[in-house]
This record gives sequence, C-alpha cells and structure tokens, in this order.
Amino acid sequence: MSPSPRLALPYHAWLIDMDGVIYRGRQALPAAAAFIHALQAGDHPFLFLTNNATKTPAQNAQHLAQIGIHVPPASIFTAALAAAAYLQQQLPPPARVLIIGGKGIQQALPAAGYEVVTQADAAEIVVSGLDQQVCYAQLAEAALAIRRGCPWIATNPDPTLPSERGELPGAGALLAFLAAASGRTPLIIGKPEPPIFAMALARLGADAPQTVIVGDRLETDIRGGQNAGLHTICVLTGVSSAADAAAFTPPPDHILPDLRALLT
Repeated sequence: MSPSPRLALPYHAWLIDMDGVIYRGRQALPAAAAFIHALQAGDHPFLFLTNNATKTPAQNAQHLAQIGIHVPPASIFTAALAAAAYLQQQLPPPARVLIIGGKGIQQALPAAGYEVVTQADAAEIVVSGLDQQVCYAQLAEAALAIRRGCPWIATNPDPTLPSERGELPGAGALLAFLAAASGRTPLIIGKPEPPIFAMALARLGADAPQTVIVGDRLETDIRGGQNAGLHTICVLTGVSSAADAAAFTPPPDHILPDLRALLT
C-alpha cells in the first residue's frame, strides 16, 4: 500500500483559488483531490477563496464533491460573501440593493438583511459581479442607478473565466460595460483588493506570514497575495502562462505546472 501524498512545501495555512486551480468548468485539474486530501491529512488550515460569485458556498461544495473533494460550505469564501460583509460595515441593512450577479450574490445580500430591487429609482446601492443570464434591460437599470450617484461595489475585475472551452467573459467584462455606460468606476471587494484577503485571514485564524495563496491569475491571486503579505504560488493550469509568470514583477514565490508539484 503506497503512502498518502504529503505536501512538498512547508506552509502552514493555505488560501486556494478554484477556477483554473482545482477545476476548469466541470473538469477536475491534475491532483486536485490529492492536494486537498494532503491538506486535510496534515491538519493544515485552508480556505477556498474565489472571485467567482455566481454560486453559493453550498453549490460550490457540491461541485467539489463531484470531483472527489469533500469540504463543508464554510470552507469556501466567495467575493459575494465578502461584498455582503463589507456592506454590513459601511452601509448597514436595511438598504435597497440592485444586483447584477448570479445566485451567490442574490443569496448573500438578502441573507445579510438587504432588500433586492430591480429599478434604478429604488436602488440605494449597486452590487455587480458575473451574471451569465444578464440582459440589456438589467444592465441599463444598474447603469442609471450608478450615474445618479448610487455607491457601486463590484465583486472582482476578472475579465475572463476559465472553462473547458477556453476563456469566457467574466465579471470584469460586465464591469467594463457598466463603467463605460455610467462614467464611473466601482469599489472592488474581491481579489486583488485588500478587503477579501483581510476577511479570509480572519476566517482562517492565521497571520499573513504563515499563509500561502495558490492561484492561476497573476493580476488577482498573486498580486493580491503579495500586497497582503502572503507567500504566493502560481499554477499554470488556468489563465496565466509560464511566459506571463516569468515576466511578472515581483515574481511569485513558486511557479508550478500544476498541483502535482505540491505533493511528494
């Protein structure tokens, strides 16, 4: 009987991106399950940290279970949850929010006490993320609300989303639409900005110097981790290429072909 895989690097606490690191669309990436099993066996604190706010933590956990990774929803922290937590600090509920986003945002904000509205005139806040079912009329209402001065929070600036078919339009593409239509820019809560990293470290109960982030996107996962004082690992299974990583300044602490390189 062969021994269970162990981690090849000595970091204590781990933040792990999902799209492009653990899976692409519905397809598991190499050694994804073995890597998480090694973290669990070694009793390492870890948290999945994703800018993808289209799914709830429960939906993400179900997706992970389908590829052999069994974790509770509490092990998954999304940009939607970060946006709700940030709003609770800055503009406490009840307040009326107009949402451009998927089920993750649509569930997180009402759960935090916010009233969801669909008309610009009724909105007090606009929160935008990736919405794969969005239509022009919804974007127009959001743009009108932003133009008349509503605070605008965006989950993340990712222009694309990895999939089995290639790079699909991401939340940043919708952000660019709204920015062009409104003449304004949003406050971004997700990676690479500080709020989501501070919340994630608090959830982990770990300090930045003992924590590493594993990500595939240099401008969000790696830059955000560096700015937060984390160690950084870029895997080349998602958006960023080996050439991108080699040219990135300052470079990630580790550039690895995939998660297999993290195991012994």
